[in-house]
Amino acid sequence: MVTGNVNPILKCPSHKGCTFDQFAFYIRSGVANVVPPKICFQGKVIISAANMNTGPGLNIALLDNKTGNVVSSEFHFQGSDLLDFLRGIMPGHIILIASYDNPASMLTGEIREIFMGLGSSIIQRVGTRDSWVFAVQKGSKERPFEKYIPNDEKTNTYKEWTYYIELSGCLSKRI
Repeated sequence: MVTGNVNPILKCPSHKGCTFDQFAFYIRSGVANVVPPKICFQGKVIISAANMNTGPGLNIALLDNKTGNVVSSEFHFQGSDLLDFLRGIMPGHIILIASYDNPASMLTGEIREIFMGLGSSIIQRVGTRDSWVFAVQKGSKERPFEKYIPNDEKTNTYKEWTYYIELSGCLSKRI
């Protein structure tokens, strides 16, 4: 039995306000190549350093919209692997994405087009060492959740890298 304080880094921040027919999520982008990203769903950590399943590029959790079960949790640094992965996403799946280190190196024109088709209004601007987080349900008419911080040495928190982004909200269980 563990007693005492629980490390808050291992916990998922709760998002209040989700209804019974919605799922709660939390996403934090990584910082530089030092602080890994974190993706939580319904209060459970899906991707994190503690789970040892983060990596440079895009960290992606794919979830079933009816059950909330994890279909896949992985990171992509190669554009060809990411393209195959994105093509296999089924309507209704929930997609949660956190960038880490340098996501732009894999974002080909075709991959950016797929993200735009999923509702991203920012993906065309994502460049070298930018921070980007994205949450969407494929096929939903609901507006996706998305945040972005461009790499700008004048405003960066960490010299050549931006600060992390946090994003939380509620996604419907149905499309």
